[in-house]
Amino acid sequence: MKEILIDPITRLEGHGKIDIFVDDDGEVADCFFIVPELRGFEAFCVGRPVEEMPRITSRICGVCSEAHHIASAKACDDVYHVEIPPAARKLRELLYSAFFAGDHMTHFYILAGPDFVMGPDAPPAERNILGMIHKLGIDTGKVVIGARAAAHDIVKILGGKTIHMVTALPGGVTKGVTPEERAELIDRAGTLLEAAKFTIDILNDVVLANQAYLDLILSDTYTHRFNSMGTVDENGHLNVYDGMIRVVDADGDQIVTYHPRDYLDNIAEHVETWSYLKFPFLKARGWTGFTDGSDSGLYRASPLSRVNAATGMATPLAQAEYERYFETLTGDASGATPVHQTLATHWARVVELVYAAERTMELARDEEILSPDIRTIPTETPTEGVGCIEAPRGTLTHHYVTDERGILEKVNLVVGTTNNHGPISMSIKKAAQGLITAGSEITEGVLNKIEMAFRAYDPCFACATHSLPGQMSMIVRVRAPDGTVVSEVRRD
Repeated sequence: MKEILIDPITRLEGHGKIDIFVDDDGEVADCFFIVPELRGFEAFCVGRPVEEMPRITSRICGVCSEAHHIASAKACDDVYHVEIPPAARKLRELLYSAFFAGDHMTHFYILAGPDFVMGPDAPPAERNILGMIHKLGIDTGKVVIGARAAAHDIVKILGGKTIHMVTALPGGVTKGVTPEERAELIDRAGTLLEAAKFTIDILNDVVLANQAYLDLILSDTYTHRFNSMGTVDENGHLNVYDGMIRVVDADGDQIVTYHPRDYLDNIAEHVETWSYLKFPFLKARGWTGFTDGSDSGLYRASPLSRVNAATGMATPLAQAEYERYFETLTGDASGATPVHQTLATHWARVVELVYAAERTMELARDEEILSPDIRTIPTETPTEGVGCIEAPRGTLTHHYVTDERGILEKVNLVVGTTNNHGPISMSIKKAAQGLITAGSEITEGVLNKIEMAFRAYDPCFACATHSLPGQMSMIVRVRAPDGTVVSEVRRD
């Protein structure tokens, strides 16, 4: 038995490795997706005042701090049984839509794009954002940097900071918007919207126009028929800020639509001893192991699954892209037939990017965001609450239980990457089995193509690691002032 270790895996948030075992015949016998870190927020937040959670949980990750901030604030609203004013809701959603668009830009151009623009077999020194700019031109770099700056500006205006924002609190937000700030918001939203349109052109001209890339996207190596989860509004359209959670099976038939408060009636978590990361599954199906198909308990919660679960998009340009996406990949522009090609997640991400940019502009132009009525002071005794939002990488749930003083007694977080853990593990294994065969040469490019299987999910392991099945591996080194190791203790 031969072991191939990809350590560390690259272009993601957090840390991880892939352990591949090849038998004596040169075939992949097994493959493990290993996440070797533990954060532990669910444990050390117990005993804190619940109103501190939007500020504490935003520190889980510097990339998706807005997602945790808003989900946490929504959970706090629920704990205090308070309905926030319409202006506060729109200000929160405006901040979140801008963040969502900026985050998708980051993944498309910096984390995933190099595989398609430079090619999966390109030298690592060229397979990055700088290589892309060199190939596509300096204007591409200007668009990407400008869009990210615009998203950060909107977050700073509304959130007080470009990272780890402090605006949302139980009952609303801390700060309104002046007419002058609203003009800035509209200007920055325009930058995001133009960048989204530019990204459609890049997708068309660089990815979809290349038959080799299309063949890779459509290949069986990167295909699994999983169930799909996503948040939808009252019309069944995709909504990343609020709504009901809809789950459809691999054929597109609805399994369940539930309120975020009912997540424990619909989702359970399985634990394997080889990972600190749990494996959620649908209670309606039960834990069926690492299987796909409509009878499987596993589901995806990602841009691909959100677009599968929705019946359409709520903004015009995004709806046009939604129809083109499904027409091209399934022959059915209605979206009734799900897409199951893992690498098509990048295209679904562009559809969502367009929606988020359009929604940012809609909200920035909304006169109601100028209202001074931005908070309802909580008056009821705190008890228990759930807040849910679509993080860029999947459905994010915060669940808090407090005593009558609002001190936390229980915290549970189910994040986007946790939802996808089972599908990610299966996607990596299938890619490895398809790419490493008897007599094949195992090149750096081949290993990168295996990494592409997880990269499509845009995983954030800093957010996701919550389970500790047994003792945590650890090395403690004591160093002298000059840096030499005085002693070392290991626990493997």
